[in-house]
Amino acid sequence: MSTDTADSNTNDNTALQSSLQQLQEHIGQHIIGQHRLVERLLIALLADGHLLVEGAPGLAKTRAIKVLSEGIEGDFQRIQFTPDLLPGDITGTDIYRPQDGSFAFQSGPLFHNLVLADEINRAPAKVQSALLEAMAEGQITVGRHTYPLPELFLVMATQNPIEQEGTYPLPEAQLDRFLLHVKVDYPSAEEELKILRLTRGEAVDNAAQAAPAITLKQADLFAARQAALGLHMSESVERYLVELIAATRQPERYGDDLAGWIDYGASPRATLALDRCARALAWLQGRDYVSPEDVQAIAHDALRHRLVLSFEAEAEGIDADTVITALLDRVPVA
Repeated sequence: MSTDTADSNTNDNTALQSSLQQLQEHIGQHIIGQHRLVERLLIALLADGHLLVEGAPGLAKTRAIKVLSEGIEGDFQRIQFTPDLLPGDITGTDIYRPQDGSFAFQSGPLFHNLVLADEINRAPAKVQSALLEAMAEGQITVGRHTYPLPELFLVMATQNPIEQEGTYPLPEAQLDRFLLHVKVDYPSAEEELKILRLTRGEAVDNAAQAAPAITLKQADLFAARQAALGLHMSESVERYLVELIAATRQPERYGDDLAGWIDYGASPRATLALDRCARALAWLQGRDYVSPEDVQAIAHDALRHRLVLSFEAEAEGIDADTVITALLDRVPVA
């Protein structure tokens, strides 16, 4: 590769990083107190994956993905999941045309770039299955026909941790389809004061309808994905990442307590997710290499929904985050 070509690639990469950082700052101006959620949304975009977000109502989950959709070249659709929802309500269905006796496919709300699946655990298994096919395969099937979804396709599904009555919890094997499981918490008092003033200001001058600071083209997002994939990751960091996942399957190597807490460890899909997300995080922060700190920073969100804990752990009040923290403390950095 010539020097001019290398310089051009570097400049393009720097411009892409700057654009994503500007987008992150723009979203942060409208979503106060949820820096982690905003960052994870962008990581999911860069890593071509989907998010499961858990948090109480009113924590700006819907607002976050809506503001993101306004900053990129793409459209947004929200689906409220309810117990009476049918698969065809989200995928679309064949409509009979009496004028010529034929059927025509009417696409459903999944045919958008960014989809919010609100309270996914309120929908029955068949609806969840239809959504998960879309997430995993980038397509939906209706009758005998399969229809591709947009190339840029991100699902953010939400769960309400408070109300569990009348819900349909996602099985562990289906949870594994999500790239990240992000938990959001209440903002601080200072952040809530800023939210109050921001909302009041929007009501007064309609600032919510203002044009976003930047609109990223889909081609730029795809280029950013390739740039993040091309980041340098040393062999020692690769081995550290793999050893973290292996430790969830052979926890006895790192303590009898861990062995008693984990029934089933993470699958190879977790390895791939941790790799993609660590690269995306490093790239988003403007670096050209992946460090062990990047792996550690994303480990909880990438692994908490992939571990099956034992009854002993539940009886002791041990959750997945506690287990992951213990693994990070005990697995040495290569």
